Amino acid sequence: MKSRKFIDSVTIHVNAGDGGHGAATFRREKYIPRGGPDGGDGGHGGDVTLVADPDTDSLISLFFAPHQRAGHAGHGKNKQMHGKNGKPLVIKVPCGTEIWDKDAEVMLGEVVRPGDELLVAKGGKGGLGNIHFKSSTNRAPTKRTEGKEGEQRELKLELKIVSDLGLVGFPNAGKSSLISCISEAHPKVAAYPFTTLNPIIGTVIFEDYTSIRVADIPGIIKDAHKGVGLGDAFLRHIERSRGLVYVIDLSGIDGREPWDDYKNLRDEIRLYSPALADLPHVVVANKMDTQEAQENIKAFRSNTGLSPVEISTVSGEGIEDLKSTLKGLATELGIF
Repeated sequence: MKSRKFIDSVTIHVNAGDGGHGAATFRREKYIPRGGPDGGDGGHGGDVTLVADPDTDSLISLFFAPHQRAGHAGHGKNKQMHGKNGKPLVIKVPCGTEIWDKDAEVMLGEVVRPGDELLVAKGGKGGLGNIHFKSSTNRAPTKRTEGKEGEQRELKLELKIVSDLGLVGFPNAGKSSLISCISEAHPKVAAYPFTTLNPIIGTVIFEDYTSIRVADIPGIIKDAHKGVGLGDAFLRHIERSRGLVYVIDLSGIDGREPWDDYKNLRDEIRLYSPALADLPHVVVANKMDTQEAQENIKAFRSNTGLSPVEISTVSGEGIEDLKSTLKGLATELGIF
């Protein structure tokens, strides 16, 4: 079955409901010839609110329906009857969505945790009926006020996935295979670059039933911070991560030296966001089941001064050690 398209940035137009007009009516009942004004107020227009929904993982529904409108209010009626309030519009968006005013180019806010709400367009106030304008000098006012128009806004929504740790690596480093080994996520895995075309979230559950969310983004290549490849488009999805996991292909089968891969990854992350580069991180040496990786590990330690966690997603070697290391990092970061 064809996978659903992933959309993480969209522009929408929201229109809050208009307020109802006040009524200018007079009481007319048998035996009460001069009943006086009895016009009711108009209802208030519906608001437009965005809410973070943990079951929504993409902005695709808004991509195909960019015009969103709340309900208009009803007008006031006689007998001081209040017009019906307009139906509010609640738009579900993924946790981690930033909301920008497209025209003003300012961020209005963000909804990060499940249930977070942001009012983005206020419904118009209802008009007043003529009952409000009765006075000792004007016993039969015909004045009433019209309802106000609801706010309209052009919004840009940008999703930044909420995860505890982010996996970064060059194409074919084995990130997708790794997230399949440590979680229940099952992304597409193939022997060609950019198999991963959108971020994948996996939940790693430990023996004591504590858990962390890990994000796998498309592979990064040199100059990704300038928009080369797919990395730049998705690097923002690890901006909310509290730690990083650098996945290195120790076999070097793509003609690169593994220690250069690590240096280049660090450089790309730093050029994109110095704050990201400063996050605590773990380095993972993948494909240790190959002869090339066994020959490269010593040079990797020598060139980087690091002792990476050695794993193989093919044989399962080192996976439990890695999970233990990730739990230690999560504990250090105060995730538990």
